Amino acid sequence: MKRMGFTLIELLVVVSIIALLMAILVPVLGASKQRAKALLCEANIRQLAFSLTMYANDCETFPHALHETFLEPPPGGFPGNPMYDRMGWWWLNYITDYSKKTHDRPSTIVCPSRKIKSGMLKNDALCGNYGVNVSVCKASISLAGRDEFADRPLQISDISRAGETLLIVDSGYSMITWWHAADIPPVSLGSTIEDTAYIPGLGINVDKDLWPGQEPDALDGRHPNKTVNVGFVDGHVSRSAADTLLVRRSGGDTYENRHPLWTPR
Repeated sequence: MKRMGFTLIELLVVVSIIALLMAILVPVLGASKQRAKALLCEANIRQLAFSLTMYANDCETFPHALHETFLEPPPGGFPGNPMYDRMGWWWLNYITDYSKKTHDRPSTIVCPSRKIKSGMLKNDALCGNYGVNVSVCKASISLAGRDEFADRPLQISDISRAGETLLIVDSGYSMITWWHAADIPPVSLGSTIEDTAYIPGLGINVDKDLWPGQEPDALDGRHPNKTVNVGFVDGHVSRSAADTLLVRRSGGDTYENRHPLWTPR
């Protein structure tokens, strides 16, 4: 009589093989998904850097990182949360028309690898996406008394090493300074939301006073191997290990600023 079906041993062998294959494939698929998101993030930063430089060419300066005003909101209203974000025109508001000329994806300002999934920051577009370098795109006001970053934004002609100067980067907040990447900041950073800016995956983040929901992004990093995408003033983009953006104090008030350059030269 012909036997039908499988024995219990045969079924266990098949299930074991399937489980083994799944154990091998799931991490591979997960890593591929992470790499795909990192590439999409790179494309976003390239588009944003291009839009910022287009604005700088037409208007003769880069846009303000933030121009604080309560009187005239940008189209669509003030971004961010009025409970803790400053109200005003942000760099992303200034380049809206330039972005429309170069791409149709409305999500360009949102990093596809964004890890802020919980807490009050999860719906705040200013948090956990991209930040401009406030040494280039100055603020209209002094940020907690830091006059270094409050001035007229720079012109492209002000920056002799455009291919080395950081313009926009994966960031915990929509504007970021070299102080946020310094192992020992010139002064203690406070508790305002702009002081929580960070480079995702930078080693010094373990000592930062982070807001609830920022920890996975700040400590674990956003892209494979704790890398970040960096857009430069000349428009090109590169991916670097987060720790290469560290600004280290080398003695007294002297800081070592390597590549990429936070402070234009």
